[in-house]
Amino acid sequence: MTKNSIQDFREASRSYSDASIFMHEAIARKAGLSNADHKYLGLILKYESITAGEISKLTGLTTGAVTGLIDRLEKKELLKRQFIREDRRKVIIIPNLENSMKLLGPIFDELQQKTLTLIATFSQKEIESIERYFREATILMKETADYLNTP
Repeated sequence: MTKNSIQDFREASRSYSDASIFMHEAIARKAGLSNADHKYLGLILKYESITAGEISKLTGLTTGAVTGLIDRLEKKELLKRQFIREDRRKVIIIPNLENSMKLLGPIFDELQQKTLTLIATFSQKEIESIERYFREATILMKETADYLNTP
């Protein structure tokens, strides 16, 4: 790889990252959420149920910050707390997929269509390379976040 191709790749990657952040901030504002709450909701929606402690471990947020997040998302009816009968101190968080999709679905529908149109312009081998890059770059970013979140 030449110095110019590395520089071009870094610039393209930085531009993509910046555009992604700006887009998600705009989506969050349109949905009436903070950018952080929007992204954490997306993470929570991947689970049928999850505990506050698990959210804390996944995000690196303190338990107090997770409680605030849950309070805000519960107020908007995007999730609910379910107490465990055997131990009322333990709380399970249940995402409200229906309300979340009502809120975010219309915002994402057009983007998803445009993304599918873009993906269709790549060969299967190119798609596999791009996917591999995203998966491996995600691992590097998670490792960096874990390192930085370690006291």
